[in-house]
Amino acid sequence: MTVSIGSSASYAISVAYNAVLALEDGEWKVESLQQLINCEVVVRSDAKVQALAKEVGAELHQIFADGWAIGWDDRFPKGQRLQQALLFARFSQHDNLYAHPLDFVPVIDSLARKVVHIDFPPSWKKKGGGDVELPVSTTQPQSLSDESFSVANRAHDLKPLHVVQPEGVSFKMKGHVLEWQKWKMHVAYSHCEGIVLSTITYNDNGATRPIFYRLSIAEMAPHPRKFTFDSGEYGMGSLANELSLGCDCLGKIHYLVSWCLCYSGAALAIKNAICIHEEDAGVLWKHSDFRPGGRSRTVRSRRLVVSMVCTAANYEYVWNYYFYQDGNIEIEIRLTGILQVYVAGLDEPTPYGTTVAPGINAHYHQHTFSVRVDPMLDGLQNSVIESEIVGLDAPTGSDENFAGNGFVIKDRILKSQVEDGARDFNWASERLSYAIMMKGAVLPLLEKPDSWIARRASFAHKPLWVVRDEEGPKGSRIFPSGKYVPQTREEPEDSVGKWVKEGNGSIENEDIVLFLTLGTTHIPRPEDWPVMPVEHVGVLFKPSNFFTSNPSTDVPGIIDSQSRPAFNTNNANGQHTNVFDGTACCAN
Repeated sequence: MTVSIGSSASYAISVAYNAVLALEDGEWKVESLQQLINCEVVVRSDAKVQALAKEVGAELHQIFADGWAIGWDDRFPKGQRLQQALLFARFSQHDNLYAHPLDFVPVIDSLARKVVHIDFPPSWKKKGGGDVELPVSTTQPQSLSDESFSVANRAHDLKPLHVVQPEGVSFKMKGHVLEWQKWKMHVAYSHCEGIVLSTITYNDNGATRPIFYRLSIAEMAPHPRKFTFDSGEYGMGSLANELSLGCDCLGKIHYLVSWCLCYSGAALAIKNAICIHEEDAGVLWKHSDFRPGGRSRTVRSRRLVVSMVCTAANYEYVWNYYFYQDGNIEIEIRLTGILQVYVAGLDEPTPYGTTVAPGINAHYHQHTFSVRVDPMLDGLQNSVIESEIVGLDAPTGSDENFAGNGFVIKDRILKSQVEDGARDFNWASERLSYAIMMKGAVLPLLEKPDSWIARRASFAHKPLWVVRDEEGPKGSRIFPSGKYVPQTREEPEDSVGKWVKEGNGSIENEDIVLFLTLGTTHIPRPEDWPVMPVEHVGVLFKPSNFFTSNPSTDVPGIIDSQSRPAFNTNNANGQHTNVFDGTACCAN
């Protein structure tokens, strides 16, 4: 800038560009996430699994499995297509199955359709002096209900809150081209990434100014046992929900259908996958002249929202792309759903998790996201400037810094891909033509550098990567952990950690791509159980020296004719003395 159970046939697996293919009965078919459902079928069919579950009171029909790609496990051949089944019991139709984890983990061969191993993760026990210990010598893997609403006791005292736009929406859609206020962009869907926004431009007093060529969330690596890349191994887009009007999105809503390939190879429509609407975003700007006769002016902010909700087994991710009238662009990730849990024995200590309910241990974990930014600020050739805000060296009392409160900005242009492409720095001090503001979302990777997850997810090692884009017959540099991620055990050659080491290519005034690493370290709380309230992670792109002045000064201070006092009180005690005429703020 200036920043995929088939029949009992033989199988072979091959890779095509941007697809995974299975050779079944001599016919190539495109695989999809039906393999997750098949995992549950395979597990339920296994006699040992049935017996183990019955020992703890779970019958066959009560066994449920979340199948997860195993990622990395040296106990198994690299060419074996494996899933690990995290098991739970559901004792009634709408019972929260995640409240009943089982204490063993089957590993299945997805192609052979059989359980090949069962893991029994060890439990912890207390020692003297408050310490804890494992009953085994190493953490190395072993060798080879009723309707909730009818019983809820929460008071239903919330009055309706409607979002009403009597004159319709302020945005326009032509196919997948979206226009709103001064913004224009193309909205697309990707099997791996979900929402992809491209050719984002801003109308600056009649001049169309390009800002981003492409913007997406390119990868995600979550849980310590789930060495899974939700985008690269499953496809975050294929996990998209069909959103509900008046529930997931409020107001006047425009939906886009997304298409992906199902198990049979046919096209599958995900209705209402992408939601587009407007929201009130509080005050945009305000000033009151305190002097007698002075005026007060309040202008409210409106924002455009492009969103999607994806369910990855127990967890939900809400992806929100926000566009503001002052030129700001924000990507917000909301994390909710149900915690990943495991069974805990009576009085068993849980040094790597939180006991959120009796017998329920919720693991400590991290969520690490890679946001891909392809900048196009007034053109394809861009640079990144690293800016540091520092106090003056001159001492208090000196001519240069008499009061001792001086500070300056020191700029440095990132020039070399090898030397400057992987950055560690303080995001709070970053100043660019579109500044990157991470809102505390910079996430240090807590795993060891040579850990299984760290060796696969090189993008998680640095908060910022800057590489030259290299476009070819198969596209450009899109995925920070490579195009073909399933069960990789080392960093692929086509990954961001390798790209930054290629030659001495310049990244100054070049066609560059940025990968921003953000996320959260989740230490579960009892308040996160049985369903987790949303946690927010986000990044804000804020214009800095891009416009000559505030681009939102032409937004009118509109009076909302539907606003009323909450209580019909207008008395001498000073309550609601501002009658409904708007004279105190918007109209002057």
